[in-house]
Amino acid sequence: MNRFMKKIGLACAALLVLGLALAALRARTPAPVPVHYPSYNSNPLPADMSGMRDDAVHMAGRMRLGWNVGNTMEAIGGETNWGNPLVSNSLIRLVRQSGFDAIRLPVAWDQYADPGTGKISDTWLARVKQVVQYCVDNDMVVLVNIHWDGGWLQENFTADRQAAVNAKQKAYWEQIATLLRDFDGRVLFASANEPDVKDAGQMAILASYHQTFVDAVRSTGGRNAYRVLVVQGPSTDIEKTNKLMTAMPTDTVPGRLMAEVHFYTPFNFALMTKDEAWGKQAYYWGAAYHSRTDTAHNATAGEEALVDDLFGRMKAQFVDKGIPVLLGEFGAIRRSQLTGGDLERHLAGRAYYHKYVVKTALKNGMIPFYWDTGDLGPNSFGLFDRKNGTVFDRQTLDALREGASGE
Repeated sequence: MNRFMKKIGLACAALLVLGLALAALRARTPAPVPVHYPSYNSNPLPADMSGMRDDAVHMAGRMRLGWNVGNTMEAIGGETNWGNPLVSNSLIRLVRQSGFDAIRLPVAWDQYADPGTGKISDTWLARVKQVVQYCVDNDMVVLVNIHWDGGWLQENFTADRQAAVNAKQKAYWEQIATLLRDFDGRVLFASANEPDVKDAGQMAILASYHQTFVDAVRSTGGRNAYRVLVVQGPSTDIEKTNKLMTAMPTDTVPGRLMAEVHFYTPFNFALMTKDEAWGKQAYYWGAAYHSRTDTAHNATAGEEALVDDLFGRMKAQFVDKGIPVLLGEFGAIRRSQLTGGDLERHLAGRAYYHKYVVKTALKNGMIPFYWDTGDLGPNSFGLFDRKNGTVFDRQTLDALREGASGE
């Protein structure tokens, strides 16, 4: 009896060890992502043309200068988690009064969704709709997207992930499109943010994500049957887009698609925050603003001629074929840690950069949206003090408006 019980005890111990090992393995292995979700297109409506007169070309003609509500509704952990206050109607009114006629609204959805069913929180859906209403109430065009959002789409371009990403793309866009279906043509939808595509094979997978987006939105009917939709080039990089994005999604209605690219060129002027062994930051952009004493930090490439070249490629590839292009993000950081004449020269060259980018974009049929994270410190983009509801960077704002006016 005792010997029998000992054997059972040993067996139980072995099973316990095996169970713990399996539990540890499961903890290290991510749960499988569903490749099918319930349909969220539960009440498709007949196509409704009311308020949807403008096709993509005419809608582009309604916009001259856009602004990004950056680092806010796409913030991981919640709308205020990256340091910005809740988006308010007064903020949108300030942006409108400051000369912008369009808003790009980066949004995270995945963190608010049930991982098993894909159902987005009703509370979050209502909040997004409220902010979209602020934009429409101020007579602004508003572009609603799925932003980085944890990278579930943006960082997955392999065949083994394609079905799962497409399933989630369909589920989310059926819900977003149904939520915002009653808004008129001033509300645009964008499939993604900056899809990390490097080659033609990955571009084919991205094309499937964009097609799923278009099909999901159109399937909900109503005004969504005619809504202008925006698809992103690979990495939203102009050169990659020029090379790899040779076709647009198939659509049920002609002339209702736009393309999107971003622009932070040259990198060492727009985004680089410290000198590296391979190269230095550029503080001064444009030959007229180069420094004679701090020549190591003059921009040596990526100035006016390159802007002209790259934007001209987008005009030839898309705009001239009736496909408007959104310059969905652009900007150069404000290096306010500089002092004296160096700071003055940098800020003047930076203002010239923003004016030149806006003016050249519009000349080539591209609609520019300035990237604003709300940060007001060194190496930042902030135009507005969102907490106080005031203009913070008047010099850059004036430069953007001058570019939009064609001056």
